[in-house]
Amino acid sequence: MNKRIKLIRESLNMTQQEFATLIGSTRTNIAGYEANTRSPSTTVVSAICQKCKINEEWLRTGEGEMYINLTREQSITDFMADVLLEKDDSFKKQCVLILSKLDEHSWKALEQITNNIINIKKD
Repeated sequence: MNKRIKLIRESLNMTQQEFATLIGSTRTNIAGYEANTRSPSTTVVSAICQKCKINEEWLRTGEGEMYINLTREQSITDFMADVLLEKDDSFKKQCVLILSKLDEHSWKALEQITNNIINIKKD
C-alpha cells in the first residue's frame, strides 16, 4: 500500500505536508506510510479514498482502477458539499451565491461569454 499512497500523492502534485493536511494526518505519518514503516489505520484509508476519490479496493490490494469514476451529479454534489464548508467570504461560495441568483437571460449571456472564451483559447 505504501507505493500506492505515494502514487496518489504524486498524482495530485502534493507535498507530503499538503497531502497530510488534506486527509487530516501529519507529514511524519505520510512519510512513514510511504517508507512502509507505518501502516495507515482504517480511518486514514477512508480519508484518502473520500478526499481523493480513490477506489478503496485498489488502495488496499492494487486491484481495479485507481480513481472512482463519479457521475456528473456526484461530482456536482461533492463540489457543492465542499463549497458549503468554505468560509462565507470565500471566492467559491461568493461565486455560487451569485450564480444562484441569475435569471434565465443572465444564464444565456454567461453561456455566450463562456463559449467565446473557449473559442478564443482554441485559436
